[in-house]
Amino acid sequence: MSYSALRIFKEAITGHKGWKPVWRKPEPKPHYDIIIIGGGGHGLATAHYLASQFEQKSIAVLEKGWVGGGNVGRNTTIIRSNYGLHENEAFYEFSLKLWEGLEQDVNYNAMVSQRGVMNLYHSDAQRDAYVRRGNAMIMHGADAVLLDQDGVRKTYPFLNYDNARFPIQGALWQPRGGTVRHDAVAWGYAHAADKRGVDVIENCEVTGFDIVDGRCVGVQTTRGKIGAGKVGVAVAGNSSRVMAMANMRLPMESHVLQAFVSEGLKPIIPGVLTYGAGHFYVSQSDKGGLVFGGDIDGYNSYAQRGNLPVVEDVCEGGMSLMPMIGKARMLRMWGGIMDMSMDGSPIIDRTHIDGLYFNGGWCYGGFKATPASGYCFAHLLATDTPHDTAKHYRLDRFARGLMIDEKGQGAQPNLH
Repeated sequence: MSYSALRIFKEAITGHKGWKPVWRKPEPKPHYDIIIIGGGGHGLATAHYLASQFEQKSIAVLEKGWVGGGNVGRNTTIIRSNYGLHENEAFYEFSLKLWEGLEQDVNYNAMVSQRGVMNLYHSDAQRDAYVRRGNAMIMHGADAVLLDQDGVRKTYPFLNYDNARFPIQGALWQPRGGTVRHDAVAWGYAHAADKRGVDVIENCEVTGFDIVDGRCVGVQTTRGKIGAGKVGVAVAGNSSRVMAMANMRLPMESHVLQAFVSEGLKPIIPGVLTYGAGHFYVSQSDKGGLVFGGDIDGYNSYAQRGNLPVVEDVCEGGMSLMPMIGKARMLRMWGGIMDMSMDGSPIIDRTHIDGLYFNGGWCYGGFKATPASGYCFAHLLATDTPHDTAKHYRLDRFARGLMIDEKGQGAQPNLH
């Protein structure tokens, strides 16, 4: 079913009796040309682009729970392409351009809102680092504006400028950055993929791989055995557990990243704001709630909940930046499982097992990467060659000494 203003008007005057489910509820077939494990944003985007851009016909997405129940519905909804290393900047700028045309592409209102992302700086050294990053962004076709304190004050007059321990000197601003409704991204990709014949199969957990003579020929699931010509894995924080069923050990760890939402407030924060003297970022949803987060929990976990020391740390950052936030009541909090790679950058590559492909290690960058991740993974599955913007995201880069360390922290996933 297609959506349009005319369709909304027609349904309004006919009692809304013509709306149909956004996607089908198909039964698994015995065999597919391509199976995508993981019905989150990346898996659904992969299926959509396989069908729409690479004209693949027999595709299934297997999701152990329900569409939108994983990390795609557990994040702070920020999109941006303000990276410094060329390997990352080219990829995330490609993703931002796909975001800009997403709603027309999938025929679904994902509430893409390019309100701008502003990264504050608090020292001369940090300013110089942002100048280098901004220049790298511009050279890759992105937008970047360096603001002084007066420039920041015009948009955010309520910040703690004068009495702060770390005074705000200015910011690196990307006007094209912003937010997207995370649930709608999953629903939109599921709708678009289903419309092109993809089977989106929920409540179908993969329990093993069928590997014959070094080739993956299918998967075992809670709904029976399903054969496949190719299998792509895009399961976010569960990457290590799923790939272990194929006897693969990945260069990554799983950590919890918490996010928080306040009670609904009148509009106060026009865009996305990040604190340069501590790990705190905040935006305001269309419902009025302040959506904010900070560091990952320090210990490894597969639990979708966090601990109180991180809550305290995040709130301290918010209070330091904008003391008025202390008057807002927290409405809810949750945790998403991050598969943290050893250099903080993702992996999109073939594995040593023929017919088995992997997409993971997204760390903090998973949501903003959704369109490009899906497109590049679809390109790899369809052509067996990496997309130009993802050619550096190889599994063997750690062995070859070609790590993409955006933060310069080394092989310490908890610091990325």
